[in-house]
Amino acid sequence: MSAPTNHAFAPVHVKSPSHTSVPSHTAVPSDVDLDDVFADLSTDGVSAPESDVAGLTAVVTDARERGVDLSVVVVDANPGRPSDLRDLATTVGKSEGGTVLVLSPDWMGSYSDSISRVQLETAQDRSFGESASVTADRFSHEIVAPGPPWTLYTVLVIAVVAVIAGITFAVKWRREPENTQTRHIASTSEIATSSDHRADSV
Repeated sequence: MSAPTNHAFAPVHVKSPSHTSVPSHTAVPSDVDLDDVFADLSTDGVSAPESDVAGLTAVVTDARERGVDLSVVVVDANPGRPSDLRDLATTVGKSEGGTVLVLSPDWMGSYSDSISRVQLETAQDRSFGESASVTADRFSHEIVAPGPPWTLYTVLVIAVVAVIAGITFAVKWRREPENTQTRHIASTSEIATSSDHRADSV
């Protein structure tokens, strides 16, 4: 990414006094200035190098028109750990609300107060693109795409199992009288045969 201009990241981590209530356990990348991040997000929902701002602003605007309260933060270097991006997203999201996507050259992290972690990470896996704006746009669509209807699948499986069990029981129930009758006929035949043998021996 090119060097940031207006949407810059200071080399020292300075936590904004107005956002001191953010979670203390998060590991925000040390080269990210939260003062700049919060100031940028308050303007257009984007905190990124200047070359990415226009494209990301369009993505954020489109997402919000579709009902997704999206904010995007781009850092120009990978942090020490991929999880630092999620921590930064969490720090921003806990303060600003909505859904936050944080991008670095090779990784991404996210936070949302309305979308599950599973859905967020699934969207991340499907969203990598050739630029920050393409990645953010894919992400904004993936997080609202309907997932597999697992509840319906479960109900259908249970119904199929119940039907199979019912059919199996019915077949066994119908065969039982036939088996009883067959055993009765066989027993009667054996008695008759035994009587014939005794008569012959006399």
